[in-house]
Amino acid sequence: GSGSGEGRVDMRLRFWRLVGCTAGIMISLIVYSILQERMMSQPYDNGKTHVMFQNSVFLVFSNRMFAVLVCLAILSFHSKKELKPVAPVYEYFMISLGNVIATSCQYEALKWVTFPTQTLLKCLKMVAVMIVGSCIAGKKYHPMEYVCGFLVAAGCTVFLTTGGITASHAPVEDSWFGLVLMGFYLGFDSFTSTFQEVLFVGYDMSVYNQMLYVNLTSVFIAGFLLVLNGQMVQSLEFASKFPQFWVDLTVLSLSAVASQFCITYTIKEFGALVYATIMTVRQFISVLLSNIVFNHSMSFFQWVGSSIVFTALMMQKLAKSSR
Repeated sequence: GSGSGEGRVDMRLRFWRLVGCTAGIMISLIVYSILQERMMSQPYDNGKTHVMFQNSVFLVFSNRMFAVLVCLAILSFHSKKELKPVAPVYEYFMISLGNVIATSCQYEALKWVTFPTQTLLKCLKMVAVMIVGSCIAGKKYHPMEYVCGFLVAAGCTVFLTTGGITASHAPVEDSWFGLVLMGFYLGFDSFTSTFQEVLFVGYDMSVYNQMLYVNLTSVFIAGFLLVLNGQMVQSLEFASKFPQFWVDLTVLSLSAVASQFCITYTIKEFGALVYATIMTVRQFISVLLSNIVFNHSMSFFQWVGSSIVFTALMMQKLAKSSR
């Protein structure tokens, strides 16, 4: 009797943890997505001139630097022994490299395609996670998950072929470049979340420890790239001319760090596929908000395509919970 009672309490706790993770990911990433679109697709104005910000790697660098400082602060109070790497540094480095490439591609794509287009393509992440999970981690998935993956891919295809997908400041014929960048994003981001899961399974590693070393190596990678192509000085000069940029960058970094904590914890507790599903629900809400805030006029069939994707993901969640 007491065993089943404890089991029910554990299930309830686990449910509320999942609710907390979901709310954390949703709120932080909706703020992040609106700001990201504003920073990469709208010009900054200081009364004298208005200029577009160009250096997506600088945004990655700033977000990751902020995350390192937060992790160091938490671990200094929480557990100093976790300041040491648990896994070989090259394993953290592999996650970082995938993460820096994925995030840079995501920012850069917004110069060429609209945010709703980028978001629908991100929904293919579920399919990509399943492919990468099968190849890297040798995972097997339920047939229903493959059906939902197919429907998500079909919905994305409808969306991409039945209306405008080009960003407001980009020539229509260049939108293919944004699609290529999103392809790179999907591949590297799926590798990143799958490999994070592999690390949690393989080592006795806390969320903070993984975040600290993944972000630290990301700061080195992004910093090296910025110095190498002269964009570090260029970005700091831009920031000094447009004070609003600092405000946006600070809120972007805060929301990025909050989302990273929630994401890393969700992957550790519930796995990469639950995380991919939460992300997709969040992305649908972001599409609605982006349409309102930035006035994208999506066609009727693009809304149909979006609805197919959203419905497929709901089916996948229901099928998972009934098993």
